[in-house]
Parts: sequence; structure tokens; C-alpha cells
Amino acid sequence: MAYGGARRFIRALPPLVIAGGVAYDVATPASYTAAPLFSAAPLIAAPFFSLLTTLLTGIAAVLASVGLHLYNDTASDIPGLTETLTVLTVSALALLVNRVVRRSGERLASARVIAETAQKAVLPMPAERIGGLQCAARYEAAQADAFIGGDLFAVQDTPHGVRLVVGDVRGKGLEAVEAVAVVIGAFREAAEQERTLEGVAQRLERALAREGMRRDGLDAFEGFTTAVLAEIPRADGSGTFGGFVRLVNRGHPPPLMLYADGRLDLLDPVDPALPLGMGDLAAWPDRAEARSYPPGATLLFYTDGLSEARDAEGVFYDPAERLAGRLFPGPEEVLDALVGDVRLHTGGRSTDDMALLAVSRPAEGQPERRRTMPVVPPGRPRHRP
Repeated sequence: MAYGGARRFIRALPPLVIAGGVAYDVATPASYTAAPLFSAAPLIAAPFFSLLTTLLTGIAAVLASVGLHLYNDTASDIPGLTETLTVLTVSALALLVNRVVRRSGERLASARVIAETAQKAVLPMPAERIGGLQCAARYEAAQADAFIGGDLFAVQDTPHGVRLVVGDVRGKGLEAVEAVAVVIGAFREAAEQERTLEGVAQRLERALAREGMRRDGLDAFEGFTTAVLAEIPRADGSGTFGGFVRLVNRGHPPPLMLYADGRLDLLDPVDPALPLGMGDLAAWPDRAEARSYPPGATLLFYTDGLSEARDAEGVFYDPAERLAGRLFPGPEEVLDALVGDVRLHTGGRSTDDMALLAVSRPAEGQPERRRTMPVVPPGRPRHRP
């Protein structure tokens, strides 16, 4: 309602300013002039209305100025001619302003389409079912109308089971996006070829190191990437899953395991490791850790845009505390609840992008679910089909 009222007020403002100028000029001595009000009307219309509306506003302002000078018998005086010429000149400038604003808006709209297309190309959303698992993903941009950032996720069905990665590249902008493309590209290839999850992590490490050397040092290529890799293997000789998940955590926020009965586990790594891209500082072998993954459970992966979201008093958002004891019918509902809860916690003042990935292992007889996974900048409502 407030937004609609503001729009109606802006629409009414140019004619109100002209009418106010006419009333002021009629009610005051001839030595007083309403030319500033007549000049303001087309300038107010220029950034908000079409070229035609701006033109008509300018014509109305000029006619009002000329009509009042005729009424006051000052049309042939030099001050009167000067004021009319001023209103005419400002009206012409308003048309120019209108064209500049319109072209800028068209360019912004084009840039947003390009950004969204690049987002989908660099960071495609996973299918709703991968290898028998239910998946949902979400990318919440901190900046309104922004689509691209340094957070990443990918899920892939491989001969070794379903493998996935969730990560966060240090930095922002195009360099971070390039790093995301390198990590996801390397993961897609390594997930198919490497026999172990540790091998996948090492391939990502080498890919970032190569790109860093090509760009004259790792620091020029965003420096490092926090990531957690997971592998959900199938039971030997069958299409069913073996009931556990392997994890390699390289300096990333630990995932959560949400059980069907509302219990929750924080999957902290036993042996903390440095992020990807920091192999020059220390080197040790990656060790995958196996955790139970029973039917009906959901794995939740996220970036620090979730765990470091703060409220007005600076209190961090704790996903484990907020989700404990809650039941969800599927991964999409988990992400819906998280996104809504974080927005309430922060008051819509998020300062960092947030990538979320939920992977559920359906229990026997659990029906398939349909859902969508749009990229949602903050403040923009989601539309569900």
C-alpha cells in the first residue's frame, strides 16, 4: 500500500506543481514569478514517465507561463520573455534527461538478463532427483538484482556414487566468478574420473594452483576457496545407497544432518584442513570421514552467508539451533524455511551471498516431490508455479 501510494503521488506531482504555480502567480503581485515551479514540473516527470508524458508536461508548463504573462500583460516585457524562455529550455533539457534515463534502464535490464544467463551457465541448478536422491538448491544474492557471486554448488551422479561440492571463493566480482567456473569445471571432470573423494579434492587443489600460476600468483586469483565435498556411495552390486556419506571438508562451514525424527547432527570434521588453493602453506593428505546417512535424512550444505548472517544486535544466525526439532517433508521445504528465517533474523539486511544445497535420501515408499529452485535476490518475492 505504501509503495502504491508513493507511485500515485509521483504521478500527480507534475500537474500539481503546475497548478500550484498558476495559483501562486494569480494570488501574488506581478513582480513575483512562478517560473521555478513551471521549470520543476518537466524535470520531475523526466525520470519517472515516458517521453510523451514528459513532452506534454513541458508543453503545459510553457503554456501556463505564457498564459499568465498574457493575463498579467507582461508577455512582451523582457523579464516575461526571459521566464518563458527559461521554462522552454528546462523542458527541452527534461526531454534529454528522460532519454538518458530510459537508455540507462534498458542497459540495466540487459545487464540483468546477461547476468542471469551467466549465472545459469556457470552455476546450473541440479535436477530435482539425482541418482535416486531428492535435491534442492538456492542462491540468495545479498545485493538486490545481483545474480553472480563467489558461492558455488554442484551435484553429479558418477560410477562412484552421487558426489557433490559446495564452496565459497574468497572475493567478489568477475574474478570470483571465474574461480567458481574453474572449481566447478574441475569437479565435474574429477568426480567422474577419480576413484576416491580425496582424489577429487586434490584435483580441485591442482586446478586452482594452475590457474593461480597462469594469473601470476594465487592471490591474483582470489587466493583460496573453502569447500566441502561429499560422496554418497551405493551398496555393492545394487542401485541402493549404502547408508553413509563420505565428507572432505576444506575449511568450510560443516554440513548438517537432519534426521526424519527431528534430530540434528553438526558434521564437524575430525581433522580440520586448510581451504583449497592454500597448499603452499601446508600439505597433508585429505582423509574422507564417513558419517551415517539413514533413509529419510536430509543433508544440508551452506556457505557462510548463512552462518554469519547477523541480526540488528550483531548476533550470528545458528542454523543448527534454529532447525533442531523441526520436521520437513522434503529438501525444498528445508530451504524455504531457512531463507524465510534468515530474512526475519537479519531484517532483510544480508551482507553476503548465501548458497544452500539440501539432499534428501527418501525413505521406502516416500513419494517424489516437484519443486522449483529460482535464484532470488533479496527483497524480490518468489513465484511458485
